Amino acid sequence: MLERKYGDRLEWKRVVKRKYAQSYLDTKDFRGYITLIHTIKVTEPLSVRYGENDICIVNDGYMWLQQFPLEKKHSVTTMFDANGNIVQWYIDICLENGLDRNIPWMDDLFLDIVLLPSEEVFLKDDDELEVAVVKGIIDKSLYNLAWDEANNLIKLIHNRNFELLNLSIEHKEILVNQLK
Repeated sequence: MLERKYGDRLEWKRVVKRKYAQSYLDTKDFRGYITLIHTIKVTEPLSVRYGENDICIVNDGYMWLQQFPLEKKHSVTTMFDANGNIVQWYIDICLENGLDRNIPWMDDLFLDIVLLPSEEVFLKDDDELEVAVVKGIIDKSLYNLAWDEANNLIKLIHNRNFELLNLSIEHKEILVNQLK
């Protein structure tokens, strides 16, 4: 069974005070849901290591924009620091995106891509994908779907043609005014 991840991230215990907004967009460039979490106060910052660098992805005042494009096999989370600078794009490969109890969600297919502003690309959790297919959590068709989607997105990123990334700031601005 795939893990369903919701855009409001209510299970996120690290964030003790937050603001949240979401919207549905149907434009020429994007059709789907967008969510924004503003982490007013966290119990402690969270940093991750990519290569030689430690990058803070959550702290007081950070914002996480998540884009759930309908009829696509991915979801993108753009992480902004307290000054509004993009820290990273985190791309989840998923079976589908949808809406449940008015909250956007995605069914995670384990494989992830991280893109840093420096244009470095990191593939993550391919080991989890391997375990999932070996244990029968997913079948070979979903395994292949995940790899096909990841390889296609990496190619788009390298060619600077993954247009959803270019909408991150615009989508964040749409939701900033709705934060509650």
